[in-house]
Amino acid sequence: MLEFLFTTDAIMALITLTFLEIILGIDNIVFISIAANKLPENQRGKATNIGLILAMVQRIILLLFVSFLVSLSEPFYKLNTDWLSIAISWQAIILFAGGMFLIYKSTSEIREKVETPSHDEDEVKSKNIKSLSQAIVQILIIDFIFSVDSILTAVGMTNGLHPNNNYNLVLMVIAVVISIVVMIGFANPIRKFIDKNPSMQILGLAFLILIGFMLITEAAHLSHTEFFGKSVGAIPKGYLYFAIAFSLFVEFLNHKSKKNSKA
Repeated sequence: MLEFLFTTDAIMALITLTFLEIILGIDNIVFISIAANKLPENQRGKATNIGLILAMVQRIILLLFVSFLVSLSEPFYKLNTDWLSIAISWQAIILFAGGMFLIYKSTSEIREKVETPSHDEDEVKSKNIKSLSQAIVQILIIDFIFSVDSILTAVGMTNGLHPNNNYNLVLMVIAVVISIVVMIGFANPIRKFIDKNPSMQILGLAFLILIGFMLITEAAHLSHTEFFGKSVGAIPKGYLYFAIAFSLFVEFLNHKSKKNSKA
């Protein structure tokens, strides 16, 4: 186990996944803060911390469930025609559906943030919260909504890293725990940084489109899909890591350039 966690692929996956979990969790933090702020001041911190800890447990349970489905790799239906050959398994269905969902969710979020950035905040503000228990339930509902793309991202980043799915699951759990701990400890500084640099969140959503496309091709590859005799290959994750690192480097240069021009 330790040998796997210290491999280059595992470390890169953990760093990338933790970064994406934090970036994707910013909206979660904002909406949790709105829900908690409806309580008396002495209960706000308690509601936020309890809500985030329960959210972490909720995400780990979801990870266990999704990882179980992804482990079902035996095909239950095979289709062979003159131009298409495919062996469908639950693993392929989950990865394909997850990829489609990530692409849809990411493009919708980008569109919403560009056209109506306050839409989700207005919806959360309209909720009536009077007690600590109501706030925690609301926080868990909010986190569940934001957990789906987070879990699918984790599955996409770690799928195939190790033949033993339990190793990949441990890596995903570590990333989720680190991201939640970071959000608990540094929620406000991270939120302020994202507010000043909204392009970082758009970049995170753009990464999800890449991951969604990777999940779809992974599903096709694991289903031994062939179009007109040509098989679909898997996209090496190194390409994804390079794309993310390069994009972040360009964003850093852009941020530095803006800072220098203001000075």
